[in-house]
Amino acid sequence: MPGAVPPSPAAVDDAAPSPVAVSGPAHRLRVTLLMAGSCLPILGAVLIAPVLPKMQDHFESVPGAKALVPLALTVPALALALLAPFAGVIVDRLGRKRLLIVATLLYAVFGTAPLWLESLGVIIASRALVGVTEAAIMTCCTTLIGDYYSGQRRVKYLALQTMCASASATVFFVLGGAAGSAGWRVPFWVYAVSLVLAPLMVSALPSPATTGAPASPSQTRRPFPVRQLAGICALTFFGAMVFYTVPVEMAYLLDDLGVENSGVIGLSTAVASAATVGGAITFARLKRSPDPMLPAVFAVCAVGFGLMFLAGSAPLLVVGAVVNCVGTGMLLPALLTSAMSRLAFEDRGRGTGLWMAAFFGGEFVCPLILLALESAVGTLAGAVGVLGLATALVAGVLARVRRRAGAADPRPLPEQLA
Repeated sequence: MPGAVPPSPAAVDDAAPSPVAVSGPAHRLRVTLLMAGSCLPILGAVLIAPVLPKMQDHFESVPGAKALVPLALTVPALALALLAPFAGVIVDRLGRKRLLIVATLLYAVFGTAPLWLESLGVIIASRALVGVTEAAIMTCCTTLIGDYYSGQRRVKYLALQTMCASASATVFFVLGGAAGSAGWRVPFWVYAVSLVLAPLMVSALPSPATTGAPASPSQTRRPFPVRQLAGICALTFFGAMVFYTVPVEMAYLLDDLGVENSGVIGLSTAVASAATVGGAITFARLKRSPDPMLPAVFAVCAVGFGLMFLAGSAPLLVVGAVVNCVGTGMLLPALLTSAMSRLAFEDRGRGTGLWMAAFFGGEFVCPLILLALESAVGTLAGAVGVLGLATALVAGVLARVRRRAGAADPRPLPEQLA
């Protein structure tokens, strides 16, 4: 079962002082760059969604265009999910900062390529390469947060990462729609923003270094903590499906209730996104270890799904979505913080890469799983209800495992001493 992962006594949850300054202009710029970098994969996931119909019209003479054009939107996420573990290995071997800068520059090259490419197949290939750079960027940014900060500050900035990603999705969707009014190629210019970020990263991001005494030859062969990380990654794969259901399916659920006004649909989705941000803020303010919170967080998500399943009107559906998104806003940073607490410096890149692969893999299969459930039960609301039952089951198993292991830990996360 994904949740059967009691915290290891050897979990790495360092309370050491931060190796970097945690206040002042340099600190604020560093955090801003890490958050901006973390938003680049979100840009890749949603920016061109509004122009897909125009792309479809442009390539209508291409055989299979109806299936191929949507791939331009989804293939970066698939590439990210498949390649994030390899990016993690490279992060640990090549270095976080160096790889981040190279990937950020290439992101602009591959992201803007459709401005001058004419072949749909080559455009999709360029989008896959965008996913490769996204895997490196997201892994590096998250790993650097783990390197620079520990304890409650790490929790704070991982939660902030979730907040920025959730808020940026709405901004990028609006930006893509506005730019797309001038032509389907125009939104691709936005990818050039990474050319501004890369030089700032060179000067503002310090190269992290290991702390403590040098490892002995026997320690250098210390095995990667596969067992500690496997359970949290499996739980993250499922959690990603929970996280992605409302953003993907909200419009269809509203349509099934007779809501066809795009303004109402957009407003409802924005309210749910705001609830995700609120959940992340709540998590950042709760100075507790993340593992004991996971059963309750999954339970909140399950209650939201239950309300969405029972909803016979749009207002109740929105209420259910808000409850669910408050839970998912807490869920993502809780899972990520839990994974980080299990990783030492020399494992953090690989571990983060595996976590990213689990999350984006779950995100990629979410629509497919819900489609299969809808075929089985007859309605999309029913499919959401089944997912809600599964989420409640995971919450129950997590709670039972923690009780049996006697692992409940009410102590706050260690505060940094800086």
